[in-house]
Amino acid sequence: MAFARSRQALAIAGVLGLALGAAACGTGNDKKSSNAGSAECAAYEKYGDNDGKKVTIYSSIRDIEADRLAQSWKQFEDCTGIEIDHEGSGEFEAQLPVRVQGGNAPDLAFIPQPGLVKRFVDGGNLKPVAAATKTEAEANFSPDWLKYTTINGQFYGAPLGSNVKSFVWYSPKTFKEKGWAVPTTWDELIKLSDTIAASGTKPWCAGIESGDATGWPATDWIEDVLLRTAGPEVYDQWTTHGIPFNSPQVADALNRAGTILKNDKYVNGGFGGVKSIATTSFQEAGVPITTGKCALHRQASFYANQWPEGTKVAEDGDVFAFYFPSIDAAKGKPVLGGGEFVAAFTDRPEVQAVQTYLASGEYANSRAKIGDWVSANKKLDLANVPNPVDKLSVGILQDPKTVFRFDGSDLMPAAVGNGTFWKGMVDWINGKDTTTVLNGIENSWK
Repeated sequence: MAFARSRQALAIAGVLGLALGAAACGTGNDKKSSNAGSAECAAYEKYGDNDGKKVTIYSSIRDIEADRLAQSWKQFEDCTGIEIDHEGSGEFEAQLPVRVQGGNAPDLAFIPQPGLVKRFVDGGNLKPVAAATKTEAEANFSPDWLKYTTINGQFYGAPLGSNVKSFVWYSPKTFKEKGWAVPTTWDELIKLSDTIAASGTKPWCAGIESGDATGWPATDWIEDVLLRTAGPEVYDQWTTHGIPFNSPQVADALNRAGTILKNDKYVNGGFGGVKSIATTSFQEAGVPITTGKCALHRQASFYANQWPEGTKVAEDGDVFAFYFPSIDAAKGKPVLGGGEFVAAFTDRPEVQAVQTYLASGEYANSRAKIGDWVSANKKLDLANVPNPVDKLSVGILQDPKTVFRFDGSDLMPAAVGNGTFWKGMVDWINGKDTTTVLNGIENSWK
């Protein structure tokens, strides 16, 4: 699911911002800069003459990440004359349909749920991409990524940012001090959890509060476990309702996740007991690792943006991440992930120009250089990815051998994936049993 992320390494971001500003030939207004037409703006000539035009974008991206977005496309703005007006909201998933239905849709939206994209397509709200955007996307992304927004033979939006969700965050310094080893199997993970619990520290911290999107971090747990116990084929059947939501394989995955999430010996370090998970914001959920109040936090690569300012993210740093261990070796090492797709509600030339640019390798590398960002764009150069967790993630995404599966709740119809599934996970954390929760979600799938 998507991602309202916050702070990290402000000093680095500031230096990079100055560097980008110097390189961007920019005035920051909605007119072309005085360097438009220069060599450094040559790469943007293909986007046409749209001087003085404005394009609005709506997304869930806020705070420092929104600032980084503005930096990432500043040179494009200065060289093309297009002003990009981005608005990020923590209520994005709930408010975007309201705006669309009210006739106040943005030009573009960064939509993390293919199921929501389909809902807008079925409602006649989205515009198929222009030929130039389609060509750019086909050159830069694998067919697996393009299929998520190809509906009834039409392509509705290229991926933008991506993420790898199959990570567990920890403190390398603490592990070294305590003599704890990074686990490579589920059994080792449970043994480590028991060891940490016996030392008097809650091994896990977790939080699933996220405004109108509360519940989504728990869905990731179930998806990751299901991929490891039942395999990608069963996972695909589940996300398309080829098997019922309350199938035995899904119940087994939920119960296995519950051996951690609903275990008072294991959670919730720094916050309270099991039920505190439902009221702990996902942004803050892993922070107790930095104060020694918990040791493990399962969360995506984008959580690198959540650590307190000055936290070193590295294999020998304050925090790092390891691959969420396999459970059944016969199922391989699957990877769960997600991303945003750039969908258009209007098709003016300047909107199509921005949509095409955001699918390009030039944009991917511009954004990556600023830090704390991942993309499945094949043109993204690893040398431009400064964060070691992001390097690890991009390497996984670009590896043709990776068995990648998109976030299941985001693939499902929005009423289920972003509705009853999210809510069901909150109910489950708060004490409802597995059978009741899964039956309720299954009955909501029409």
